[in-house]
Amino acid sequence: MLLRRTATSADLVDLWDLRTRAVRATCAAHYPPDVIDTWCASAAPTALPLLVQAGGALVAEEDGRVVGYAILNTGTGEVDAVFVEPTHQGRGIALDLLRRLEAMACARRLPRMFLSASLNAVPFYERAGFRSVREEVYPHRSGIGIRSVFMEMPLPRPS
Repeated sequence: MLLRRTATSADLVDLWDLRTRAVRATCAAHYPPDVIDTWCASAAPTALPLLVQAGGALVAEEDGRVVGYAILNTGTGEVDAVFVEPTHQGRGIALDLLRRLEAMACARRLPRMFLSASLNAVPFYERAGFRSVREEVYPHRSGIGIRSVFMEMPLPRPS
């Protein structure tokens, strides 16, 4: 059975390991091996524990194991991450987590959610209601530039 919950600091290693497996499995068709290797070798960003502590991170768990997660910067509306274990993709986990982030953003009266999508993730985000704004090169903290698409989704205005 799939459970969803707020992520905690105890999940940080599992989140980062899942992210690395997902990047290797899903991004390889869109990026050269040297980019994937550098991307995956980087340490977790210093902001990750802060975003988790702020309450903007959700996990999907099955049999006590994290199989997906999504993170929202609750101050800005930036979707920092949506990753699902490669063996669990196609089950609607990512969309469910993203919808939960959307509800979180609406509850905080944020005007929009936005993100920098890897090339392989653009169709997913478009299906979820995001629109492409521009292609860009995301300046990854490892020193490489990752081709991506800046996307946003306006949120309903509170009445």
